[in-house]
Amino acid sequence: MMIQQIKKIAFSLGIFLIAACSELTEVPDFINPNTFYQSAAELELGVNAVYDDLNSRGFGYFYDRYVFECLVGYQVGWEKGPLQYNLGNVDPANEYIEDYWGICYRSINRANAVIEVADQLEDPGNEALIQRLKAEAMFLRSFYYYSLLSYFDNPPLLVGSTQNLDNLPSNSGGKRAVLDQIIADARTAGEVLPESYPASDAGRATKWAAKAVLMKAHLWDENWSAARETAEEIISTSGIQLFEDFSHNFDLAHENQGERIFEAQVSASANPSEYSVHSAHFNPEDFPSQLGGSGWSWLSATQEFRAAYHPDDKRIEGTFIESYPTGRLGLVNGTYPVVHWSATADYNLSRFGGVVRADANPNDPKQMVFGKAWSAKLTELDKHNAQTEKNTVYIRFADVLLGHSEACNENGQGDPLMGINKVRTRAGLASLPTGMGQDELRDAIIHERMQEFVFEQVMYAELRRKSKFGGSPDYLGDQIRHFSEKYNLGRTVKTSDYVLPLPLKELQGNPNVTQNPEWQ
Repeated sequence: MMIQQIKKIAFSLGIFLIAACSELTEVPDFINPNTFYQSAAELELGVNAVYDDLNSRGFGYFYDRYVFECLVGYQVGWEKGPLQYNLGNVDPANEYIEDYWGICYRSINRANAVIEVADQLEDPGNEALIQRLKAEAMFLRSFYYYSLLSYFDNPPLLVGSTQNLDNLPSNSGGKRAVLDQIIADARTAGEVLPESYPASDAGRATKWAAKAVLMKAHLWDENWSAARETAEEIISTSGIQLFEDFSHNFDLAHENQGERIFEAQVSASANPSEYSVHSAHFNPEDFPSQLGGSGWSWLSATQEFRAAYHPDDKRIEGTFIESYPTGRLGLVNGTYPVVHWSATADYNLSRFGGVVRADANPNDPKQMVFGKAWSAKLTELDKHNAQTEKNTVYIRFADVLLGHSEACNENGQGDPLMGINKVRTRAGLASLPTGMGQDELRDAIIHERMQEFVFEQVMYAELRRKSKFGGSPDYLGDQIRHFSEKYNLGRTVKTSDYVLPLPLKELQGNPNVTQNPEWQ
């Protein structure tokens, strides 16, 4: 897919001129990139375009991650993509893999070109701005490479803008080369980027976003000391704290604030071409369109996953839709009756399995129940899917806290309970006790991550990072086996479940790229 993109655009600076997000609103006409970039203001337009793919219009960057997440089994869907991933049916020609790969490399190529322009640009009086813009591009390059590493292990490394097909990138350096690039870019960006921006520049990468990616790369590298030190720097010097109310991470009123370290800017009212499709995919199947519901309702979590939360967990309200008006029974006395989630409601994996029964008595509360676990994090039930306003959150402070606990637990240095207990305290749960063994705490951190980050499309990557096929621990394999057995799917755990294949089009077009061993 990267090769296909290269052939289409050859030199992607021309595409730079697409504006990035609702707060970054420049949308000039197409201009020759070889003559356009003469000032820091013009360079800024190019940087804005590198942010652009963070939004998820149609089958975009974040939607592809929806589908990948269905490999685990706690998030399920009836549309062909999610359903096939639930069943473990993946291959190198998969359209979601090709799409995600192409998006990431398009953005990496744009970032590479921005960095090259910044190194040559002369704009007296704006040197500091040029360096900041270059650092933003370096952060975004590290972010997109981390996005590739999370799923593919060994993507080819491309650090210069593509002018032609003479020097195709290679993945011969493996995971090591990509990790080194992520770490170098994130570290450099973290030394240049500001801690915050004025409202006019909301959504740009900060010092803390770069430091968070750096910490996550160190975790992947199992460099526990470096991960702990980076997490402690963020915790002790950023001033960032968890929101008291978990739901503030996903509402409109608290965008670009507090623990929301990095998020894509979405506003259909500001720019109709830049909206998310999250609500369309996650809103309840039977929510009345007359009340604003729209879309396909392809995705939810299982009833069992929702039931696993402690009943006092304060995250439930911000994570799941617990009640809503249903159109399943039509109008009753002039209104749509309200249904409530129940652990005992009928549930199966079919399209309508888990919604209120069509023959339910609207006057009997025991029958007005549903079993699907619909997402409150991503949905906007009062809006048509082309009118969505919610930003897409990619990095939160809770990730830093849990990363700190993991690093401390794995290397025996620092306080491994501090971070996870802050997350649990915010959730209204009891702190974990001192004296827990390393294995026990590792399990607890994984459990906390799953309940904290469901619907944020990160857990397949996190589970595979901490798992080994046929080994111990094997969190990913355990999840897949349980899902298959519970719903009688006949799915068996395979080595190829633990990493996605490099796309077939890339392999066919680039002789310098080798397929992941699990897929050879």
